Formats: sequence, structure tokens, C-alpha cells
Amino acid sequence: RRLFAALRTRLWPSPEAGMATAAKRPKVAVGGSPAEDGSADALSGFLDWCEAVGLELSPKVYVSKEGTVSDYGLLAREDLQIGEVLFTIPRAVLLSQHTTSIRSLLEKDQASLESQSGWVPLLLALLHEYTASNSHWRPYFSLWPDFSSMDHPMFWPEEERMRLLQGTGILEAVDKDLANIQLEYTSIILPFMESHLDLFDPKLHTPELYQRLVAFVMAYSFQEPLDEEDEDEKEPNPPMMVPMADILNHVANHNANLEYSLECLKMVTTQPIGKGQEIFNTYGQMANWQLLHMYGFAEPYPGNTDDTADIQMVTVRRAALQGASTEAERQLVSEQWDFLCQLEMVGEEGAFVIGWEEVLTEEELSMTLKVLCMAAEEFKEFKEHEGWEEDTEDEESFTLSNETIPRLKASWKKLLHDSALLTLQSYSSDLKAEQDLLNDKVAYGKLSRREQQALQVRYGQKRILHQLLELAS
Repeated sequence: RRLFAALRTRLWPSPEAGMATAAKRPKVAVGGSPAEDGSADALSGFLDWCEAVGLELSPKVYVSKEGTVSDYGLLAREDLQIGEVLFTIPRAVLLSQHTTSIRSLLEKDQASLESQSGWVPLLLALLHEYTASNSHWRPYFSLWPDFSSMDHPMFWPEEERMRLLQGTGILEAVDKDLANIQLEYTSIILPFMESHLDLFDPKLHTPELYQRLVAFVMAYSFQEPLDEEDEDEKEPNPPMMVPMADILNHVANHNANLEYSLECLKMVTTQPIGKGQEIFNTYGQMANWQLLHMYGFAEPYPGNTDDTADIQMVTVRRAALQGASTEAERQLVSEQWDFLCQLEMVGEEGAFVIGWEEVLTEEELSMTLKVLCMAAEEFKEFKEHEGWEEDTEDEESFTLSNETIPRLKASWKKLLHDSALLTLQSYSSDLKAEQDLLNDKVAYGKLSRREQQALQVRYGQKRILHQLLELAS
């Protein structure tokens, strides 16, 4: 796996090409009954619009707020078999920079709208369509009258984020998100709007609305995967909004998947589904910290089989320096780290990703353990060969899984063990206290929703790290 898979260097993340190609539906409840919040009328209007624009919904399924894990969801009206088409969406129904009523304007000013996120054209389209009384997508937007259901950590008070999410990696990601949102609004969005005051009003299209729309794109957008032959050569496709598909909720063990063709998109079952059961899409192989950061929810333990824990790369360096007893040994560690940086195996903001069954950044962590555990003479020779050498060791020693980690060299295991221990110290609470809280249903039920979601993130990460401690002991 390439290094960028482990880095948190993007400011606010776009949907992962080829992975998070599914609906991004946050599991957050909307306050009020249907009669109070108008959701029944909004849903009825949306379904009428779907029929009018040629979006075909199978009579075997229905949209509801009742019987779902949260908010809107799709349920089976009768038993479904594998391979059944649940709905078909014509491409004209998709909302993107290429289908918006201001598409020609966005194309004309394309050069000035480039950004690190790549989301600016879609966000401008959303700013316009959401507030335009004659927008083609107005019934679609009516499902989110004010985006108040968005509960991403970026909307939490800073004190609450610090208290609940320390050590999870979400704090750093949110800080980058907020800085990038402000930068893009002031340097790109605002100048564009001021050049087109016939379409935009900075008093209406405010930074606050822009931030809500960023969260909307994070949580609900899709990114069409590239063909396999184009993955290494082309930039990822920009995100787009896919009405109806984004109503489905997510679990790791999903039972439906979105399929793309030239004319339309189809949601197709991947497992048999019983009458009355909820139909789930997948947002990709997402750890709980990613789900909470981007979508506003986490899967309750132990449901998320794709959960991971990160060990910051600099933490492994710190563990190696901690184990050095002389100045010469500390100098050697510094030289070894610099060499790993040259090989692009590590970075100051990178992280090694540990899953339930294996290390997902296996190549980077294997090389890091190998180099940092070398004696001076061995490292000198290794460096002279620029990191190349005959592979004389058992190939299995370079795989990092639950099966092989206990058989690693003692020095590798110690460094891995010490790194996991240092990582666990970065959290503000220990595993035992959180396990007791999860097991006490009354106490857990008294927690706020945010406290529950953050607890699920922390607990899953700590369980993975404690498992690693045992494997490397």
C-alpha cells in the first residue's frame, strides 16, 4: 500500500475513489415528529419528484423513518433475493457541477475554482441550487430543510471535541477541515460570488451555510470510481449528489451496493433480505473515526469489522529513541529515521494503520521496524545499497498479521509493543473504564449522543491496540 493511504495530510477529505463509492448517510436523528417538522410532506414531495424525473423505485421497497437505525432509510416491503434492482437513477437526476443550472459559468471560470479539496465547483452548485426557488432539485433539498441534522465533530464546541476525541485522530482532521473551509470560502468562493451578484448574495450564501454544505457533501455525496486502468493515471472523479441512493444507511456488513453504467445508476442487493428488514449500503471500508469525522456517527462495538487504530509514525520514532541508552544509539535512530523519510516510508504527519486482523500499512511498518532495529554496521551496509538487499529471510517475517506478529524478531516486537503503549497513553481514559461503561446499559443510556459515538470510536481503537500489545508481548 502506498504511503498516502496512511497520511492525514489532506485538509478535508473527498470520498475515497474506489472505496467510499456508496451513499454517505449520517445516522443522526432529526428532532420532532413528522407533523412537527414537515418531514412527511417533504418525503411525499420528494417521492413524487422521483417519479416525475424517471427515478424508478421497486415496489418491493419503501422509504421510511420507522424501523430504521436512524432517520430516513430504505426497507424491504417483501423478501428480496441477491441481485434484485431496488431503484434506478437516470444520470440527469444526479446533481453535480456538470448538471447544475450554472454549469456553463462553472466551466468558464474553472481555472479560478481549483482547490486542494476539489469540491469547490460542486459546493458552488449546491449554494445556488439550495437557495434558488426554481431549482430542479428543490424537492430533494426539502429533505434537509436547514441541515440541522448534521452532527459532525466540526460542529461540536472545541471543549467537547477535546474532551471526547483526544487521541482518536479526529481532532487533527477537524482542525484541518475548519482551516481549509475558511481558506476556500475567503479566497475562492467569496470572490466568485462577488463577481456574480446576479446569482449569489454573500449575506445569504454565508460561511456558516458553506460549512453546512461541506458537511453535506462529506456525508451524502458519492464519487464514481475510475476504471482500473485509469486509477494510477487520472485524478479521482469529483463528488456528486445522488438522490434516493443517499437515503440508505451504512453498516460494514451491508446488503446492497450501487452500480454505475453510462445511462444510469442502480442499487442492487448483495445478500438476501427479509421482509421488513432495513437495506444498507456501504460507504467503503471505513474505520469508526472516519465515520464519525465524515458522517457524524460510529458503528457500535463490535459491529464495525473495518475498524482500525492508528499509531502515528513519529510515535514509533519516539519509542525507538526511548529505547536508546546512549547518545550514539540516539544518533543512529535519527539517521535511520531520516533514511526512512528518503525512502518515503514515513512522514511527520503519517500514521501506521492497524486493523483487527492485520496491519493495513504493512509495507511501511515492516520497513520501519526493520530499519529502526538495525545495528550500526548493518544499517551502514543497508544504506549503501539504498535500501535494496537480497531477501534471505523467510518471506512470512515481512507480513504483519495476527498470525505472524508473535513470530517477529524480539527487537521488532518490542518496538511495536512500546509504540502501541505510547499510543494508548495519548487517550484521556483507559480501556477498563470504558468497557465498564459500555457494559452498564443504564449508565451508557444516560450519555449524550455525542458521548456515545465518541466512546464507540475510542473503545474500538483501544481494543485493537490492546490486541496488538498481546501479540507483540
